[in-house]
Amino acid sequence: MPKYDYPKIVITGMGAVTPIGNNLDEYWEGLLAGKGGSAPITRFDASEFKTHFACEVKDYDPELHMTRKEIQRMDLFTQFAMSSAVMAVEDSGIDFEKTDKDRVGVIIGSGIGGMWTYHHQQENLYKRDGKPDRISPFFVPMLISDIAAGQVAIRWGLRGPNYATVSACATSSHSLADALMLLQRGDADVMVTGGAEAVICPMGVGGFNAMKALSENNEGYATASRPFDKARDGFVIGEGGGVLILETEEHAKNRGAKIYAEIAGMGLTDDAFHITQPAPGGEGAVRSMRIAIKDAGLVPNDVDYINAHGTSTFFNDKNESNAIVTVFEEHSKNLLVSSSKSMTGHLLGAAGAIEAIAAVKAIKEGIVPPTINYETPDPECADLNYVPNSPIKRDVKAAISNTFGFGGHNATLCFKAYEE
Repeated sequence: MPKYDYPKIVITGMGAVTPIGNNLDEYWEGLLAGKGGSAPITRFDASEFKTHFACEVKDYDPELHMTRKEIQRMDLFTQFAMSSAVMAVEDSGIDFEKTDKDRVGVIIGSGIGGMWTYHHQQENLYKRDGKPDRISPFFVPMLISDIAAGQVAIRWGLRGPNYATVSACATSSHSLADALMLLQRGDADVMVTGGAEAVICPMGVGGFNAMKALSENNEGYATASRPFDKARDGFVIGEGGGVLILETEEHAKNRGAKIYAEIAGMGLTDDAFHITQPAPGGEGAVRSMRIAIKDAGLVPNDVDYINAHGTSTFFNDKNESNAIVTVFEEHSKNLLVSSSKSMTGHLLGAAGAIEAIAAVKAIKEGIVPPTINYETPDPECADLNYVPNSPIKRDVKAAISNTFGFGGHNATLCFKAYEE
């Protein structure tokens, strides 16, 4: 049973901008098609870098959702957040003019924030021999990680709880977890929540190269993101955004909203072990999964699908897969476990949001997206059904989504098929 007698919290709208699709339908179709988003970097000249490829968002048109003036005053990560929010609100069918805006909140996180803004403004500074008069007055408002949540609130005049979470690759899962808690305790009726990231820039790629986290398979870039595969050599950096509309069941039903699924539980832990490596055996992940499942009023055998963190790095894939066996024991043989990152790359602070969307769609549609590029099992990883290369039809009643971040942050979200 859940810890407390909380009201049900449901998901009524979703929007996404990803390397494999710039709206919800394109993203989901891309996942089911096993579409890879990796390609040579176009945002800057990466020829001198160890990694020349990434999962960039392609053919993105921010003017579909913002004016030119607004775009000029937003970093790319905020544009991704705004587009995702606009599409999620439209998908939900909510009319904010008929909603108590004091009880609508926004939590949209970013792991790093406006790195492109910093890059461009620093270039301006250097071009003027260090003279500060070329720095834009919008530099700080464009840079800071919380500005996406602020801009989304301004768009519709939403006056409820508003802030950003920042917990590296667990960021937007923490956003959803916080939104869940605020709704459960009655501090809001509706939450607009998720994450966005745009760090495919010289310092972003260079920084991850310096710590040897990125794949350097420049010749085989199209298949370089290969979670749980023996030949993996690092993650492929991605960008984009994802936003979900969460509501109390009562509020959603009163306005006749469609309901995708219930967000039923969360587990938040820390490894307290190392700044980048997960704890041995995925000990922190074990606890976050157990807490989330219990919080949802479930037992491990109730879970049908796991959208894994699955970064395509040696330590994560090994430890996460073994943590799954620790939690689910014999039931792990019945689980479907897949990594969306095999297609989208790793969206860092936006990963949790777009992967939560994948888990919710799997429940709603009865089909689980694959882990592509999976060819050679790694004996260091547990023997699980990683849904290799093709989707699997499955009646999914409950699913969990894992995200783990540098600093030892672990966040697991649990979703259930909605039942009145």
